[in-house]
Amino acid sequence: MPEVSVVLPVFNGARTISRAVRSILEQTLRRIELIVLDDGSTDETVAVIRKLRDPRLKLIQCAHRGVAATANTATELAAAPFIARMDADDFAYPLRLETQLQLLHEQNLDVIGCQVRILNETGRVARSMRRYERWINEETIGGEQISALRFVEFPLVNPTILARRSYFEMGFCDSDLPEDYDLMLRAAAHGMRFGKVDEVLFDWTDHVDRLTRTDSRYTLEAFTRCRQLHLLAGPLRNATRVDLWGVGQAGKPWLRWLQARNVAVRRGYDINERKVNERIHGVQIEHPSEMPVADGTPLVIAVGAEGARELILPQIRSRGYVSGDDAWFVT
Repeated sequence: MPEVSVVLPVFNGARTISRAVRSILEQTLRRIELIVLDDGSTDETVAVIRKLRDPRLKLIQCAHRGVAATANTATELAAAPFIARMDADDFAYPLRLETQLQLLHEQNLDVIGCQVRILNETGRVARSMRRYERWINEETIGGEQISALRFVEFPLVNPTILARRSYFEMGFCDSDLPEDYDLMLRAAAHGMRFGKVDEVLFDWTDHVDRLTRTDSRYTLEAFTRCRQLHLLAGPLRNATRVDLWGVGQAGKPWLRWLQARNVAVRRGYDINERKVNERIHGVQIEHPSEMPVADGTPLVIAVGAEGARELILPQIRSRGYVSGDDAWFVT
């Protein structure tokens, strides 16, 4: 019985699949199985995999169905009590699985990721992704922060995840939403505990042909729809009114969206003096220094400037708000 089943869906990954597979087979955690599901590749992917001889490697071929259905099939085939994800164009450091599994047990977690290094297709640091890499690696390590900031974006990279079977058995939904983000939000709503290894254990490759760059399910609009759907079904389920911090470029769309869902925006806050004391879409705008103490009304914070969250958190805490309880960052 393997300790961990690693699931690797692949479609036309002949150029990179060998390196990805070897990085898993060379893990310090030896009691593993690697299930590679070929999703109807039309290149040399299957031939490359067949050259990699290891009894722990299982190749499954199927007709092209997409990543969600393929990953769900791999979960059904997995034998271990813990399942880890891997992608065909990424690279796992040798200690990845051992370190993640150990921390998952120590902290009694359900889902765990790790820090990443984001590279371009030439193997160099992807400078255009540096801000996102800082978000992944520095801003949210503890489980409480991960849950509290989940409506900004989930700060766990999907192919780094190792989790209990129950997480993956919830299933990826094949819809017009990003299936990995949707699963993470559903898991969080069910009370699953998330964590992250405070160490870079994974090279995540970003390139123009990556699915997240080419498929409409991974556009900014799709991610926004996903977080809005889960926000309404979760923290705002019974809310008839909220307060909104931020009515600029990031905040105005949220103001309109809330009002369109019959959620009244009681007060708006913004640091831009030109907006203070004005009415925007019928909402009176005040400076955050005028914010009263928390009274149970949810506070939605839609401020996208880098570093803004670090400045806002002490201010809302001083007024009794708790991020992830009655205050929610959404961008």
